[in-house]
Amino acid sequence: MISVRLNGKPTALQAGCTLADLLASQGLLNKRVAVELNGEIVPKSLHAQTPIPPDSQLEIVVAVGGG
Repeated sequence: MISVRLNGKPTALQAGCTLADLLASQGLLNKRVAVELNGEIVPKSLHAQTPIPPDSQLEIVVAVGGG
């Protein structure tokens, strides 16, 4: 297990977890989201191949439609 901060909260993840794995575990895979890893926006095309290092800071923002 590794420790990260997800949207400001301490969170434990499996070592080797990718951004896509994290999104799937949060029920956000295939949703319109923006992911920031250690201050850098990661394009959706790279989520499946981007590992999450220990002690990372992650922010996930979900796009919400409305009118």
